[in-house]
Formats: sequence, structure tokens, C-alpha cells
Amino acid sequence: MTERVLTGDRVTGKLHLGHYVGSLQNRVLLQEEYESFVFLADVQVLTTHFEQKDLIRSHIREMTLDYLSAGIDPEKSTIFIQSMIPEIAELTIYFSMFVSVNSLRHNPTIKAEAKGRGLDELYYGFLGYPVSQAADITFCKATIIPVGDDQLPHLELARRIVRRFNELYQPILVEPQALISNTPRLVGTDGNAKMSKSLGNAIALDSTAEDIAYKIKRALTDPARVHKNDPGHPEICPIYAYHSAFQPGHLPEIREGCERGTMGCSACKERITMALEQLIAPMRERRAYYAARPQLVDEILITGTKHAQGIAKETMKEVREAMKLDYFSPSAM
Repeated sequence: MTERVLTGDRVTGKLHLGHYVGSLQNRVLLQEEYESFVFLADVQVLTTHFEQKDLIRSHIREMTLDYLSAGIDPEKSTIFIQSMIPEIAELTIYFSMFVSVNSLRHNPTIKAEAKGRGLDELYYGFLGYPVSQAADITFCKATIIPVGDDQLPHLELARRIVRRFNELYQPILVEPQALISNTPRLVGTDGNAKMSKSLGNAIALDSTAEDIAYKIKRALTDPARVHKNDPGHPEICPIYAYHSAFQPGHLPEIREGCERGTMGCSACKERITMALEQLIAPMRERRAYYAARPQLVDEILITGTKHAQGIAKETMKEVREAMKLDYFSPSAM
């Protein structure tokens, strides 16, 4: 069987450098090695954004442009919309029959997200979205799932679901393997541990040169370094973290200049501003190309979704047969 990798994002709007470092640059590499599927998780975003029906539609468009601009190639990767694969919803229902509520409540990722969002009560969809994720993975029999440490509990639940299904019925589903990402999370420009649109500390992938310069100029640096020639502490400086992520070859020189006080924060910021512009400029160009051709973007999404639909129908045929839910032949219906 061909190794198949599956990744995706909740449809929450434009992507930023944190997404690029955390997943997008890796997806561009993976599409050269594996059969690649990338999905827009518009159903899962409803677990926390169910009132934003108008925004989700525009977010799908923006995120698709971000995918294409970052280098995800529709000739090599299948880009599809989650809600347009009804078999995912059907699989979610079947899986939920043998997943206990306690196992979901004790999922550390669910607990952390609920606490972070200040949720006093959990909606059914929010509590059960790891089951939906298991359906995302298994409908196309994905074998490799790139994940960070925070998503490992979800993947382990998916693996347990696959094993349980195969034991109960027939061994037709594939147990996915984790591809652990060791890339450190990119800090925000304000020094916050997470770059986030909602915190206003992110640099979007479609930023102009002026946007980049403005964000970097205002970014937090080493708070203990008051004067230009004071010795710096690179390990606590967000700008140094950006150098580490985007131009690692220059780190020894930048670290030495910072620690000795021979390179000021302004000069350090100028260097990372140039590096980020070199990274983002080609993305802006590709984004502008696709943004000017909305019909082409539609065709990419439709083609990818149709391909995913075909695979989903094949998988569900096997699932229904294994569960003895195939009451009539397709020709009889």
C-alpha cells in the first residue's frame, strides 16, 4: 500500500509564520515523498466557532491561498474540504458507539483547550472532536500523521479506535503512525509563547514588506538589555528565536554579537526583517497569482474534494460490509 500522509487545519482564517514553521514547510517536503492529503477542517472549527457561519466561507478561500502560496502543489497534494466528505460524518457516528465519554473527558488536549477557552461546560461536538479526527484519518486510510506533542493523545485515540474496529468487525482500517515534529513553537512578536492572530502578535504569510518591518520594529527583545552595548541574552529574545527558525546558518555570529554587545537590537532586527522579506516575497507573488484567478482556486478545491470523495466511498463500502450494514446491493437503491 502507498504511504499516505494526512494533515489539515481548522478554518480560522489567514495563516502566519507560526503555521509555516510548525507545519506548512514540512508539508511541502512531505508531498515529495508521500501521497499527500491536506484538508480544510470546516466541521471541526464549528466546535468553537459555530456562530461564525459567514466567516468560515471566506476563511476557506484565504487558507487555500495560503496553502498554495506556501508551496503546497495541487498536482502533488490533494486539498479538500472536510464537510464535503459526508463519509467522515458517518464514520464519526460509528466510532462514537464504542468510545467512552470518560476517555474523552480525560484527554489532556481536550482538558487544556477547554481550560484555555474558559469553557464551563463542554458541547457534545467539542468533547467528541477527537473521534471526528479519527474519522478524518481513517476515511482515506492515512498511514502517516504529522503531529506535535500536544496532538499525540488525539492520534493515540485514533489508533485505539482503529484497533477496536478491526477487532469487532474486520481488519480493514489502517492504524496510523505519528510523524513527530520536533520544530519548536514560534513565539509571538510580543514574547508570548504562542504566535496567534487573536493575540495580535503574528506575522501573516501575505504580509507586505512594510508590514514585516513594522511588526519586527515593534517586537519585544531582551528586556534585560537596556543599552545598545549591554551584553544580551539570546535565549529569552523572540528575535533570536526568529533567526533560529529562518536563518540558522547565521546563529553563531548573531549569538556572539548579542552576548558581547557588539550587535545592537536594531541591527539584529534589520537582519531578520530582510530574511523574512526574502521568505515571504515569493509567497506574496504566488498568492497574487491565485488570488487573481478565483476560478482556478475553485477548480483546485473541487478536484481535490472529488478525489477525496471517491476514496471515502470505497472505504465506506468496506466499512458497511464489515459492519453488516450493506442491506441491499447498490443497483437496488
